[in-house]
Amino acid sequence: MKKVDYILSDLKERLSPKRYQHTISVMMTSASLAMCHQADVDQAILAGALHDCTKHMKAEEHIELARKGGIELTDAEKSNHHLLHARTGAIQAQLVYDIHDVDILNAIRYHTTGRADMSLLEKIVFTADYIEPGRRGLPGIERVRYLAFHDLDRCIWEISTSTLSYLKSRNMPIDERTIETADFYAPQIVRE
Repeated sequence: MKKVDYILSDLKERLSPKRYQHTISVMMTSASLAMCHQADVDQAILAGALHDCTKHMKAEEHIELARKGGIELTDAEKSNHHLLHARTGAIQAQLVYDIHDVDILNAIRYHTTGRADMSLLEKIVFTADYIEPGRRGLPGIERVRYLAFHDLDRCIWEISTSTLSYLKSRNMPIDERTIETADFYAPQIVRE
């Protein structure tokens, strides 16, 4: 895919070496999960490659790009600019990398917080970002990695509840979408 080659070449110039390696790992993990769960591998590769495409930006640049994209920021995003890269990444993917596939854009947009009733691609990128091989020392990571390939919804619940516990323990702002994700994917809830 020529588009992916161009994107990776551009990102290699923009991102730190560590962030670039994480991007490659998320892209490959997304592709693996897509194969496992019978999703579109090309979409997973593009979304994985672009998920952190604005991670190198300063807070002011995120705010300006969000304004340009017509995004109203949540309270959590205003107080924690690290959350902004997912939403501004979707805008950047569209404006700079000419991505117009709504599923890919949403996978980028929600890869940090998740959301209720995610598409399969959104679930894959959300999960890949958490389980990629470079992530070490996360509590229960081996179990979460197993679940990613065997019970994706349960995996998402475990990731979101672990994230909530981490944020609460450090008294950090919590985005409502993360709470909604944990609630939606709670294993005791039966959906029709």
